[in-house]
Amino acid sequence: MAGLTRPLSGRVCMVTGASRGIGKGIALQLSEAGATVYITARRREPLERAAAEVQGRGGKCVPVVCDSSREEEVAALFERVRKEQGGRLDVLVNNAFSAVGALTEEMGLPFWESSTALWDEVNNAGLRGHYICTVYAARLMVPAGQGLIVIISSPGGMRYMFDVPYGVGKAACDRMAADCAAELRFFGVACVALWPGLVRTENLQEAAEKKSTPVFKKLKEKLAVMGETPEVSGKCVVGLASDPRVMRHSGKVLLSPDLARLYQFKDVDGRDVFNYISVREVLTELMPKLSGLFRLIPRFITLPKWALALYSSKFTVYPPIQPIIFKSTKKE
Repeated sequence: MAGLTRPLSGRVCMVTGASRGIGKGIALQLSEAGATVYITARRREPLERAAAEVQGRGGKCVPVVCDSSREEEVAALFERVRKEQGGRLDVLVNNAFSAVGALTEEMGLPFWESSTALWDEVNNAGLRGHYICTVYAARLMVPAGQGLIVIISSPGGMRYMFDVPYGVGKAACDRMAADCAAELRFFGVACVALWPGLVRTENLQEAAEKKSTPVFKKLKEKLAVMGETPEVSGKCVVGLASDPRVMRHSGKVLLSPDLARLYQFKDVDGRDVFNYISVREVLTELMPKLSGLFRLIPRFITLPKWALALYSSKFTVYPPIQPIIFKSTKKE
Protein backbone atom coordinates (compact mmCIF):
# COMPACT_ATOMS: atom_id res chain seq x y z
CA MET A 1 0.00 0.00 0.00
CA ALA A 2 3.06 2.21 -0.41
CA GLY A 3 2.15 5.73 -1.46
CA LEU A 4 -1.56 5.25 -0.78
CA THR A 5 -1.98 7.41 2.28
CA ARG A 6 -5.79 7.53 2.00
CA PRO A 7 -6.71 4.27 0.25
CA LEU A 8 -10.28 4.20 1.61
CA SER A 9 -11.37 7.74 0.74
CA GLY A 10 -15.04 7.68 -0.19
CA ARG A 11 -15.66 4.27 1.42
CA VAL A 12 -18.35 3.71 4.04
CA CYS A 13 -17.48 1.36 6.91
CA MET A 14 -19.15 0.15 10.08
CA VAL A 15 -17.48 -1.23 13.20
CA THR A 16 -19.62 -2.66 15.99
CA GLY A 17 -18.43 -2.55 19.58
CA ALA A 18 -16.00 0.27 18.86
CA SER A 19 -15.96 2.38 22.02
CA ARG A 20 -12.71 0.71 23.12
CA GLY A 21 -10.31 -2.16 22.48
CA ILE A 22 -10.06 -3.88 19.13
CA GLY A 23 -13.14 -2.16 17.73
CA LYS A 24 -11.76 1.29 18.43
CA GLY A 25 -8.38 0.26 17.03
CA ILE A 26 -10.05 -0.81 13.78
CA ALA A 27 -12.10 2.39 13.57
CA LEU A 28 -8.98 4.50 14.10
CA GLN A 29 -7.16 2.85 11.21
CA LEU A 30 -10.18 2.96 8.88
CA SER A 31 -10.60 6.66 9.56
CA GLU A 32 -6.89 7.29 9.05
CA ALA A 33 -7.27 5.59 5.66
CA GLY A 34 -9.95 8.15 4.75
CA ALA A 35 -13.18 6.20 5.27
CA THR A 36 -16.45 7.37 6.75
CA VAL A 37 -16.81 5.13 9.80
CA TYR A 38 -19.99 4.36 11.69
CA ILE A 39 -19.13 3.06 15.15
CA THR A 40 -21.51 1.45 17.64
CA ALA A 41 -21.64 0.64 21.33
CA ARG A 42 -24.31 0.31 23.98
CA ARG A 43 -23.25 3.32 26.07
CA ARG A 44 -23.17 6.84 24.69
CA GLU A 45 -20.39 8.49 26.74
CA PRO A 46 -17.51 6.11 25.91
CA LEU A 47 -18.80 5.89 22.34
CA GLU A 48 -18.64 9.65 21.87
CA ARG A 49 -15.14 9.79 23.39
CA ALA A 50 -14.02 7.14 20.91
CA ALA A 51 -15.72 9.01 18.06
CA ALA A 52 -13.77 12.19 18.87
CA GLU A 53 -10.53 10.22 18.80
CA VAL A 54 -11.44 8.46 15.55
CA GLN A 55 -12.53 11.73 13.92
CA GLY A 56 -9.08 13.13 14.68
CA ARG A 57 -7.49 10.59 12.34
CA GLY A 58 -8.92 12.26 9.25
CA GLY A 59 -12.05 10.40 8.22
CA LYS A 60 -15.62 11.10 9.21
CA CYS A 61 -16.88 9.22 12.28
CA VAL A 62 -20.57 8.71 13.09
CA PRO A 63 -21.28 7.28 16.58
CA VAL A 64 -24.55 5.35 16.93
CA VAL A 65 -25.77 3.84 20.20
CA CYS A 66 -26.80 0.29 19.30
CA ASP A 67 -27.05 -3.04 21.08
CA SER A 68 -26.07 -5.67 18.50
CA SER A 69 -28.14 -8.32 20.26
CA ARG A 70 -31.37 -6.35 19.65
CA GLU A 71 -32.53 -6.76 16.07
CA GLU A 72 -34.76 -3.69 16.10
CA GLU A 73 -31.77 -1.50 16.99
CA VAL A 74 -29.61 -3.15 14.32
CA ALA A 75 -32.35 -2.65 11.72
CA ALA A 76 -32.59 1.05 12.60
CA LEU A 77 -28.81 1.40 12.36
CA PHE A 78 -28.59 -0.06 8.86
CA GLU A 79 -31.62 1.92 7.71
CA ARG A 80 -29.85 5.08 8.85
CA VAL A 81 -26.73 4.12 6.90
CA ARG A 82 -28.86 3.35 3.83
CA LYS A 83 -30.52 6.76 3.94
CA GLU A 84 -27.41 8.79 4.78
CA GLN A 85 -25.06 7.02 2.36
CA GLY A 86 -27.40 6.33 -0.54
CA GLY A 87 -27.42 2.61 0.19
CA ARG A 88 -23.64 2.32 0.24
CA LEU A 89 -21.77 0.16 2.75
CA ASP A 90 -18.31 -1.09 1.81
CA VAL A 91 -17.08 -2.73 5.02
CA LEU A 92 -18.75 -4.23 8.08
CA VAL A 93 -16.60 -5.32 11.01
CA ASN A 94 -18.47 -7.49 13.51
CA ASN A 95 -16.59 -6.89 16.74
CA ALA A 96 -19.23 -6.29 19.45
CA PHE A 97 -18.58 -8.46 22.49
CA SER A 98 -20.20 -7.89 25.87
CA ALA A 99 -18.57 -10.53 28.08
CA VAL A 100 -15.03 -9.29 28.75
CA GLY A 101 -15.82 -8.59 32.40
CA ALA A 102 -17.62 -11.89 32.86
CA LEU A 103 -14.75 -13.83 31.31
CA THR A 104 -12.13 -12.29 33.56
CA GLU A 105 -14.30 -12.84 36.66
CA GLU A 106 -15.04 -16.49 35.89
CA MET A 107 -11.72 -17.42 34.29
CA GLY A 108 -10.49 -20.64 35.86
CA LEU A 109 -13.92 -21.87 36.92
CA PRO A 110 -15.04 -25.15 35.34
CA PHE A 111 -18.22 -24.79 33.27
CA TRP A 112 -20.31 -26.73 35.79
CA GLU A 113 -19.51 -24.15 38.46
CA SER A 114 -20.06 -21.11 36.24
CA SER A 115 -23.43 -19.47 35.82
CA THR A 116 -25.32 -20.69 32.76
CA ALA A 117 -25.98 -16.99 32.08
CA LEU A 118 -22.35 -16.80 30.91
CA TRP A 119 -23.43 -18.46 27.65
CA ASP A 120 -25.74 -15.56 26.80
CA GLU A 121 -23.25 -12.93 27.94
CA VAL A 122 -20.61 -14.41 25.63
CA ASN A 123 -22.74 -15.32 22.62
CA ASN A 124 -25.71 -12.94 22.44
CA ALA A 125 -23.77 -9.96 21.10
CA GLY A 126 -20.63 -11.90 20.15
CA LEU A 127 -22.33 -14.46 17.88
CA ARG A 128 -26.05 -13.87 17.41
CA GLY A 129 -25.42 -10.14 17.02
CA HIS A 130 -22.73 -10.80 14.41
CA TYR A 131 -25.21 -12.85 12.40
CA ILE A 132 -27.93 -10.18 12.59
CA CYS A 133 -25.51 -7.45 11.46
CA THR A 134 -24.21 -9.67 8.66
CA VAL A 135 -27.77 -10.23 7.39
CA TYR A 136 -28.51 -6.51 7.24
CA ALA A 137 -25.12 -5.67 5.72
CA ALA A 138 -25.61 -8.27 2.99
CA ARG A 139 -28.91 -6.61 2.08
CA LEU A 140 -26.94 -3.49 1.16
CA MET A 141 -23.83 -5.15 -0.28
CA VAL A 142 -25.39 -7.81 -2.51
CA PRO A 143 -27.33 -5.34 -4.73
CA ALA A 144 -24.13 -3.28 -5.02
CA GLY A 145 -22.12 -6.34 -6.08
CA GLN A 146 -19.27 -5.57 -3.68
CA GLY A 147 -18.37 -5.42 -0.01
CA LEU A 148 -16.30 -6.90 2.79
CA ILE A 149 -17.58 -8.43 6.03
CA VAL A 150 -15.02 -9.16 8.75
CA ILE A 151 -15.91 -11.20 11.84
CA ILE A 152 -13.48 -10.75 14.72
CA SER A 153 -12.78 -14.22 16.06
CA SER A 154 -9.99 -15.92 17.96
CA PRO A 155 -7.76 -19.02 18.16
CA GLY A 156 -10.28 -19.97 20.85
CA GLY A 157 -12.31 -21.32 17.95
CA MET A 158 -9.63 -23.97 17.42
CA ARG A 159 -8.35 -24.83 20.90
CA TYR A 160 -9.58 -24.47 24.46
CA MET A 161 -9.36 -20.88 25.67
CA PHE A 162 -10.98 -19.18 28.69
CA ASP A 163 -14.09 -21.37 28.97
CA VAL A 164 -16.64 -23.48 27.10
CA PRO A 165 -19.05 -20.74 25.88
CA TYR A 166 -16.15 -18.67 24.54
CA GLY A 167 -14.68 -21.51 22.48
CA VAL A 168 -18.04 -22.59 21.10
CA GLY A 169 -18.88 -19.02 20.13
CA LYS A 170 -15.57 -18.40 18.34
CA ALA A 171 -15.75 -21.72 16.49
CA ALA A 172 -19.23 -20.70 15.35
CA CYS A 173 -17.91 -17.30 14.19
CA ASP A 174 -15.33 -19.03 12.01
CA ARG A 175 -17.96 -21.34 10.54
CA MET A 176 -20.35 -18.43 9.98
CA ALA A 177 -17.68 -16.60 7.97
CA ALA A 178 -17.11 -19.68 5.83
CA ASP A 179 -20.80 -20.40 5.21
CA CYS A 180 -21.75 -16.77 4.57
CA ALA A 181 -18.85 -16.55 2.12
CA ALA A 182 -20.17 -19.58 0.23
CA GLU A 183 -23.47 -17.77 -0.44
CA LEU A 184 -22.01 -14.28 -0.94
CA ARG A 185 -19.21 -15.25 -3.33
CA PHE A 186 -21.49 -15.16 -6.39
CA PHE A 187 -22.36 -11.54 -5.62
CA GLY A 188 -18.82 -10.20 -5.19
CA VAL A 189 -19.03 -9.84 -1.41
CA ALA A 190 -16.16 -11.22 0.70
CA CYS A 191 -16.61 -12.57 4.22
CA VAL A 192 -13.70 -13.54 6.46
CA ALA A 193 -12.89 -14.30 10.09
CA LEU A 194 -9.94 -12.46 11.62
CA TRP A 195 -7.86 -13.86 14.46
CA PRO A 196 -5.90 -11.11 16.21
CA GLY A 197 -3.05 -12.19 18.43
CA LEU A 198 -2.87 -11.40 22.14
CA VAL A 199 -4.15 -7.83 22.12
CA ARG A 200 -3.15 -5.19 24.65
CA THR A 201 -6.67 -3.87 25.18
CA GLU A 202 -7.47 -1.54 28.05
CA ASN A 203 -9.48 -4.20 29.89
CA LEU A 204 -6.92 -6.96 29.50
CA GLN A 205 -4.01 -4.81 30.62
CA GLU A 206 -5.96 -3.55 33.63
CA ALA A 207 -6.89 -7.10 34.66
CA ALA A 208 -3.29 -8.28 34.26
CA GLU A 209 -2.06 -5.42 36.44
CA LYS A 210 -4.65 -5.68 39.21
CA LYS A 211 -5.14 -9.43 39.61
CA SER A 212 -2.40 -11.44 41.32
CA THR A 213 -3.46 -15.01 40.48
CA PRO A 214 -0.98 -17.24 38.58
CA VAL A 215 -3.17 -17.02 35.46
CA PHE A 216 -2.99 -13.23 35.36
CA LYS A 217 0.69 -13.10 36.27
CA LYS A 218 1.36 -15.30 33.25
CA LEU A 219 -0.91 -13.08 31.16
CA LYS A 220 1.07 -9.98 32.16
CA GLU A 221 4.30 -11.65 31.05
CA LYS A 222 2.78 -12.68 27.73
CA LEU A 223 1.32 -9.23 27.03
CA ALA A 224 4.77 -7.68 27.40
CA VAL A 225 6.34 -10.09 24.90
CA MET A 226 3.56 -11.16 22.56
CA GLY A 227 0.99 -8.37 22.85
CA GLU A 228 -0.12 -6.40 19.81
CA THR A 229 -1.97 -3.08 19.97
CA PRO A 230 -5.66 -2.95 18.97
CA GLU A 231 -4.68 -1.04 15.83
CA VAL A 232 -3.01 -4.10 14.30
CA SER A 233 -6.50 -5.45 13.61
CA GLY A 234 -7.32 -2.11 12.03
CA LYS A 235 -4.34 -2.35 9.72
CA CYS A 236 -5.47 -5.85 8.78
CA VAL A 237 -8.94 -4.58 7.84
CA VAL A 238 -7.53 -1.63 5.88
CA GLY A 239 -5.26 -4.02 3.98
CA LEU A 240 -8.16 -6.29 3.10
CA ALA A 241 -10.50 -3.43 2.17
CA SER A 242 -7.79 -1.95 -0.09
CA ASP A 243 -6.96 -5.26 -1.77
CA PRO A 244 -8.43 -5.57 -5.28
CA ARG A 245 -8.07 -9.35 -4.94
CA VAL A 246 -9.82 -9.60 -1.58
CA MET A 247 -12.13 -12.36 -2.86
CA ARG A 248 -9.18 -14.79 -2.73
CA HIS A 249 -9.47 -14.58 1.06
CA SER A 250 -13.24 -15.02 1.28
CA GLY A 251 -14.37 -17.83 3.57
CA LYS A 252 -11.01 -18.11 5.30
CA VAL A 253 -9.78 -17.59 8.82
CA LEU A 254 -7.05 -14.92 8.56
CA LEU A 255 -4.34 -14.35 11.16
CA SER A 256 -2.98 -10.91 12.04
CA PRO A 257 0.73 -11.89 11.68
CA ASP A 258 0.04 -13.40 8.25
CA LEU A 259 -1.72 -10.23 7.07
CA ALA A 260 1.09 -8.09 8.51
CA ARG A 261 3.54 -9.98 6.28
CA LEU A 262 1.22 -9.92 3.26
CA TYR A 263 0.45 -6.19 3.46
CA GLN A 264 3.90 -5.28 4.84
CA PHE A 265 3.03 -3.35 7.97
CA LYS A 266 4.25 -3.16 11.56
CA ASP A 267 2.40 -2.34 14.74
CA VAL A 268 1.80 1.34 15.48
CA ASP A 269 4.54 1.21 18.15
CA GLY A 270 7.05 0.14 15.49
CA ARG A 271 7.30 -3.49 16.62
CA ASP A 272 6.85 -6.47 14.34
CA VAL A 273 3.48 -8.16 14.77
CA PHE A 274 4.15 -11.20 16.94
CA ASN A 275 3.88 -14.44 14.96
CA TYR A 276 1.98 -16.61 17.41
CA ILE A 277 1.94 -19.63 15.09
CA SER A 278 5.66 -19.68 14.39
CA VAL A 279 7.17 -23.13 14.92
CA ARG A 280 9.46 -21.63 17.56
CA GLU A 281 6.60 -20.23 19.67
CA VAL A 282 4.39 -23.31 19.37
CA LEU A 283 7.20 -25.66 20.41
CA THR A 284 8.13 -23.37 23.31
CA GLU A 285 4.50 -23.46 24.49
CA LEU A 286 4.42 -27.25 24.24
CA MET A 287 7.85 -27.90 25.78
CA PRO A 288 8.95 -24.86 27.83
CA LYS A 289 11.93 -26.69 29.31
CA LEU A 290 13.52 -26.80 25.85
CA SER A 291 12.85 -23.13 25.07
CA GLY A 292 16.58 -22.38 24.91
CA LEU A 293 16.99 -24.87 22.10
CA PHE A 294 13.95 -23.60 20.21
CA ARG A 295 15.37 -20.06 20.15
CA LEU A 296 17.64 -21.30 17.35
CA ILE A 297 14.57 -21.62 15.08
CA PRO A 298 13.89 -18.37 13.15
CA ARG A 299 10.54 -16.77 14.07
CA PHE A 300 9.47 -16.45 10.43
CA ILE A 301 9.13 -20.24 10.06
CA THR A 302 5.41 -20.72 10.52
CA LEU A 303 3.33 -23.75 11.37
CA PRO A 304 1.65 -24.87 8.11
CA LYS A 305 -2.09 -24.28 7.94
CA TRP A 306 -2.76 -27.95 7.25
CA ALA A 307 -1.26 -28.70 10.67
CA LEU A 308 -3.64 -26.21 12.27
CA ALA A 309 -6.53 -27.81 10.42
CA LEU A 310 -5.45 -31.25 11.62
CA TYR A 311 -5.17 -30.03 15.21
CA SER A 312 -8.66 -28.53 15.04
CA SER A 313 -10.25 -31.57 13.36
CA LYS A 314 -13.39 -32.67 15.14
CA PHE A 315 -12.54 -36.26 14.15
CA THR A 316 -9.22 -36.23 16.00
CA VAL A 317 -9.24 -35.16 19.64
CA TYR A 318 -6.04 -33.61 21.00
CA PRO A 319 -5.44 -32.47 24.58
CA PRO A 320 -5.18 -28.71 25.25
CA ILE A 321 -1.73 -27.26 24.60
CA GLN A 322 -1.50 -26.35 28.30
CA PRO A 323 -3.02 -28.26 31.21
CA ILE A 324 -6.21 -26.61 32.49
CA ILE A 325 -5.84 -25.42 36.08
CA PHE A 326 -9.13 -24.63 37.76
CA LYS A 327 -9.24 -22.13 40.59
CA SER A 328 -12.17 -23.97 42.15
CA THR A 329 -13.32 -27.56 42.33
CA LYS A 330 -16.09 -27.89 44.86
CA LYS A 331 -16.41 -31.19 46.64
CA GLU A 332 -19.53 -32.31 48.41
